[in-house]
Amino acid sequence: MNKLLFSNADQLPAMGFGTFLSKKNEVYDAVLEAIRVGYRHIDCAYIYGNEAEIGQALQFAFNNGLVKREELFITSKLWNSDHAPERVEVAIRKSLKDLQLDYLNLYLIHWPIAFKTGHEQAKDANDLLSPEEMPVATTWAAMENVQKSGLTKHIGVSNFNIPKLQHLFENATIPPEVNQIELHPYLQQKELVAFCQKNGVLLTAYSPLGGRHLIRTEGSLIHEPVILKIAAKHGCLPSQVVLAWGMQRGTAVIPKSVHRERIHENFGATNVRLELSDGSEIAALEKNLRLATGAYCVLPGGSYTLKSIWEE
Repeated sequence: MNKLLFSNADQLPAMGFGTFLSKKNEVYDAVLEAIRVGYRHIDCAYIYGNEAEIGQALQFAFNNGLVKREELFITSKLWNSDHAPERVEVAIRKSLKDLQLDYLNLYLIHWPIAFKTGHEQAKDANDLLSPEEMPVATTWAAMENVQKSGLTKHIGVSNFNIPKLQHLFENATIPPEVNQIELHPYLQQKELVAFCQKNGVLLTAYSPLGGRHLIRTEGSLIHEPVILKIAAKHGCLPSQVVLAWGMQRGTAVIPKSVHRERIHENFGATNVRLELSDGSEIAALEKNLRLATGAYCVLPGGSYTLKSIWEE
C-alpha cells in the first residue's frame, strides 16, 4: 500500500477508513471488516459520536490477533468547543479513553473555528468565540504540549487554507504536519495542495468520492463519462478510479462506508494504477464544488463568514 512519510519517517497509509456519520450500531462491524480487509489507517473524531464503539472494535481486533496496535495509524480531532488551551488535554484524553488507546498517531484541530466551552453546537452568535478571543495559535500551543507529553505522535489541522497555515508556521514551535481537507475531482484545490506539499505538510482528503450527497446519485463523480471510460480501460470500478486518483496525487484518502461490499471495493483502489493521461482528463472535471462549507458556524451577528473561513 502507498504510504506518506512524516519528517521522522513515520508512515501514513494512503488508504484510510473514514468513520464520519457511521452510526453507533454499525461502526463496530465496519471497523472490524476494514481491518480484516487490510486498512491500517482509521480516521475518527470526537464530534462523530462513535469513538467508544470504535474503541470496542479496536480492542477486539487487538485481543484476537487481527492487528497489533503499532500496525494501525489512528487519527482523532479536537472539536470547536475545546479550543481553550486548558481544554485540549482534556479533549484528547476523552478520545483516548473512548478509543481505549494509550496514544494517537495524529491529532488535528478539526476546524479553524472556536465555540465557547460547553457549547458543542453553536445555536447563535453568543456561542461563538472570535479569532481574536481565541486565537488559533493559542490552541496550537496546547496541541504542541499534548504531543510533547506523548498523547499523540503527530499534530495537524483540518479545513485550513493557505493564510491560516502561514499564520501557524509563523507562530508555532512545531509546525502542523497534516492538513485534512475536502478533496475530490470536483474540488481539487490545486494551489493549496501544492502549498502543503512544498512546505512538508501531508494531506488527507476527506469526501474523496465527492461526499455523501454525490457518491451514488445520478450526476455524481462515479457517473461521469470520463471516470466511466477510465474505469473500463483499467478494468476497475469508477469509485476505484477516483480514489486511485487521490492517492496518486500524493494525498491520503479516507472513504467512509459501513457496507461490507463497498469497504472491499474502496480498498481495491490500492491496486489501480492510473496513467498520466487519465490524470489530465480527471483534472478537467474541476468545478470548485465545496460540499463541506462550514455554514453551520456562519450565524447572524457572528464572527465567521464563508469568506473568513476559506479565503482569509
